[in-house]
This record gives sequence, C-alpha cells and structure tokens, in this order.
Amino acid sequence: MPTSHGDNAKPDPAALLTQAAELVEVLYGQSRAREWGLSRAQFAAGLMRSVRKRFADGQPCSLECFAEYLHTLHVQDLALACACIEGCESAWETFVREYRGYLRASAGAITKGSRAGIDARELADSLLAELFGLADGKRGEHSLFGYFHGRSSLKTWLRTILAQRHIDRLRESKRWEAFEDGDGQMKQVAPGRETGVPLTRDPYRERYVKLFVLALDVCLGELETKDRLRIELYYARQMTLAEIGRKLAEHESSVSRNLERVRRELRSAVEQQLREEANLSEAECALCLEYAAEEAPIDFRKMFPEKNARKTDERRKGTL
Repeated sequence: MPTSHGDNAKPDPAALLTQAAELVEVLYGQSRAREWGLSRAQFAAGLMRSVRKRFADGQPCSLECFAEYLHTLHVQDLALACACIEGCESAWETFVREYRGYLRASAGAITKGSRAGIDARELADSLLAELFGLADGKRGEHSLFGYFHGRSSLKTWLRTILAQRHIDRLRESKRWEAFEDGDGQMKQVAPGRETGVPLTRDPYRERYVKLFVLALDVCLGELETKDRLRIELYYARQMTLAEIGRKLAEHESSVSRNLERVRRELRSAVEQQLREEANLSEAECALCLEYAAEEAPIDFRKMFPEKNARKTDERRKGTL
C-alpha cells in the first residue's frame, strides 16, 4: 500500500475502510452514534458515502491520505445525519431541539427579515420537511440528509442549502420567459428550464466557482511566506504531514494544527474578498464555498508552478 500523496494507487474505498478499521472504531466512539442507536455498520456506511463522494474522480489515494481525510470529517454531525436517515427517533429529537431555532434564525438572516416572519418560517420549515423525507404529507424514504457528507459542519451545510433554496425561489418567482420551440409554437417556461436544468441546479454555479478560485488566488498571495509554503507543500506538491514536518522542522501534529489554522484564515479572507470585491451577498458567499467544496475544481499545481516550487526550495534551503 502506498504511503504518500504522490503515489499512483487507485482508491478502493471499501478496502481502505477495512484497513482503517481501528480509526473507524475511534471515530465511532467520538461521534455519539451509540447515543442515537446508530450501529457501527450504519456509521461505517455513512463514512463510505462520504469517501465515495470525496474520491469520486478516481484520483490516487494512499491509506495515509485516506486516514487524513477521515480525521477532517465532522463525525458527530455525520453520525446525527446518518441516524436521522435511519429513522432513529432520539436523533430526530436531538436535531429538532438543536437545529430548528438555528434554521429559522438563518432563514431570517438570508431573507433579511425576522426569524418569526412568514418567509423565514416557510423557508426553514420546508427544508425541515425535505430533511425528514416528507412527500405528500407522508414520511418518505429519501431524506436530504443523504447529501450531507460531513466535510463541513452541519450548520454550515444547512445554511448553504437554505441560501440555495432562497435563490431558487427568487428565480422561480421571476416573470416566466417565452421562447419558441422547434415547431414554431410559443411556450412559457421558468428561467433555467429551457435547458432542462432543474432549479435546484444553480445556473450560476460555474460563475460562483470561478469567483471563488479568483478570490482564493488573491488571498494565497497575501499569506505569510511560511504559511503559503505549508499550503504549497500539502496541496500542490502533495507531501504528507510527516514529510512537511521534516522539511519545516516541525512535529507532525504541529504541521496539522498549522494547516488547520491557515485553512481557517484563508476561508475568512476569501469570504471577505467575495463580499467586498465581487460584491456577493452572504447567501451567495455560502454558495461559492459549498460549490467549490463539492466540485473540487482547484488545481493548486497551477497556483504554485513547479519552477516556482524549485526556486522556493533553493531559496529556503539554508533558512528552514
């Protein structure tokens, strides 16, 4: 089994999950899954959904890379979502108690009204129904929780879904556009329908992702030299935490903590860039971040060209 990001092993999520059984057991213990009646097998199935989504493009993946990914997951949030999917009543009680108020407050902020306003309540309660899997007033089999993979916190994910639903409603409420079909007949369709794209698939998705990448590029350039190097080594040159630690003369745990700190600072800087330079609303900023996380379109190798990486190495040889 390869041990570095740079190896060319094809990911086999099922095999990797088996090899990481001890880690899965640790995460299961940390997740509160037992409290909600979620079995280890059901929890592992939730991890598998997340892993398959993350490595869907077949990119190389070692056991170490796989374990690092599992460590980044919000396992308690993921376990709660999985327990809700399985219909665990105690999980639903926890979710409603801890998140209903948050949903309504977030909906109020997104609709720029009161959390008790009609628009906010409708937005929040309709999402709650989707999460519960309601269809025609009856409990359905397909809960929206199936799309939560634990890569962000549950609160961040919920707020992003609310923002997307709000934008969908605004577009749907606009005047329908007339267009002529192949037979010369005039039809009325809602904006976005003429291409067959459902309203839940944001037609501005590509634009949002491009804005995110541009903002990220600017913010990367404003990082402190050593923090920029950390991002370069991990994402562009795909070095392991241990390899980065040797290069920067840091303990592996320090490398992990510093990377997490830089990621938080970058996220904050990117959000500010999107608001101030791209003039995006809070809801649109949330969509930018979520779309970028889902599609993983960022090629860090282009942001850190190899020739620049070699110059960086030569320049730092005697200083790090």
